[in-house]
Amino acid sequence: MAGTHLLSHHSCSLPKTHNHSFTKNPLPQNLLFPLKSKPTNKPRVLRAVISQNTAKTPLETTKNTHFHHCFSKSEDGYLYCEGLRVDEIMESVEKRPFYLYSKPQITRNVEAYKNALEGLTSIIGYAIKANNNYKILEHLKNLGCGAVLVSGNELKLALRAGFDPTRCIFNGNGKILEDLVLAAEAGVFVNIDSEFDLENIVAAARIAGKRVNVLLRINPDVDPQVHPYVATGNKNSKFGIRNEKLQWFLDAVKEHPVELKLVGAHCHLGSTITKVDIFRDAATIMVNYIDEIRAQGFEIDYLNIGGGLGIDYYHAGAILPKPRDLIDTVRELVLSRGLKLIIEPGRSLIANTCCLVNRVTGVKTNGSKNFIVIDGSMAELIRPSLYDAYQHIELVSPAPANAEIATFDVVGPVCESADFLGKGRELPTPAKGTGLVVHDAGAYCMSMASTYNLKMRPPEYWVEDDGSLSKIRHGETFEDHIRFFEGL
Repeated sequence: MAGTHLLSHHSCSLPKTHNHSFTKNPLPQNLLFPLKSKPTNKPRVLRAVISQNTAKTPLETTKNTHFHHCFSKSEDGYLYCEGLRVDEIMESVEKRPFYLYSKPQITRNVEAYKNALEGLTSIIGYAIKANNNYKILEHLKNLGCGAVLVSGNELKLALRAGFDPTRCIFNGNGKILEDLVLAAEAGVFVNIDSEFDLENIVAAARIAGKRVNVLLRINPDVDPQVHPYVATGNKNSKFGIRNEKLQWFLDAVKEHPVELKLVGAHCHLGSTITKVDIFRDAATIMVNYIDEIRAQGFEIDYLNIGGGLGIDYYHAGAILPKPRDLIDTVRELVLSRGLKLIIEPGRSLIANTCCLVNRVTGVKTNGSKNFIVIDGSMAELIRPSLYDAYQHIELVSPAPANAEIATFDVVGPVCESADFLGKGRELPTPAKGTGLVVHDAGAYCMSMASTYNLKMRPPEYWVEDDGSLSKIRHGETFEDHIRFFEGL
């Protein structure tokens, strides 16, 4: 089936609200699967069911504002990924929750950053922590990305995937000596995060017999106005060095000319940022520090402004900044100092390329609360439970004409009250076995998945450039779990 590469326009409209007492069985007695219709290659209009969740998008605007997405609802009511109907994909793969990606959307996202960076010498360092699928990493490497690493295993994975070490950055507030030795041997950039981190980097350089290119991670004390769990650039953060300690670190670097070469300064404000002026504020602070550092004889070439650009998780038509908006806020500052720019996108490269595909196990009510129970759970996708994060949820196929619309919590089978994928979502009452997707699941979903309740981590698939479907990760099995105990 040939896939379309057109970006689809989505608009949202509220469905008519129905009173639903749930005193009768909400499921149809005779479940009939509708006939499958061929997708067209025309841009498709999504009329999404908007959750009545009380949380609001940071930049909520009118609901008829269009936005782009690789998943689209056609006029026949079916959800497509590029050109493939998601319900048909469900019938062709394992009968378990799975992640479904669009490879072309990954490419489009990278190209947006490349276009925004035109005229600058730069490194797009993909944050591997967002999603560590090996096939995705290979694709990002082939598109010219570098990699941002926060563990030794991520460094090993990046090297195995073929990333250029000179375009890789090793971050973290607790890097251990063993991993730093590997980083020194590989020749990646390393961020200095603390006094003991500097000592460990010096030790690693001596063990490896190599001089390490380092950046100082300075905490600019800028409030990114995001969830406190993903804020990393304010004074209470565990990350980075305090401004008033800058001279101490400069003196320490001077004392180790054989082991360390200071090549840049780094800051990272946080994640899900929707106001790009915050990046400009931080960059202004950082170039002033770079001026001070250069005045002491250091040849500083790089400004690393981190990542953190937010996406439209609400699918409510919010006008959010794009990569060009971000880069344009810092462009003149970078050029004015003759700097090379490093950025570290993760979520904005991969989140909107994927959804978690689930099946409805059943519908139930407990007093005044209605539940859609699915086979997916917090084990496969923990963001809602961990951060109370919102991710858009919809059915993959049209509901029967007589399906009543009600407000549901979408929950999984894990034995925790925290096991929910969405709360207060207004949806047509689904039949048993209906497909249900959690959107924008490419970042911090599979990479944070667990085997809690022995729900083995799911398989992953993507739609290729030619519109075909490929598996890009095997689902884990019970036998995989047992192998950890063999021979003990």
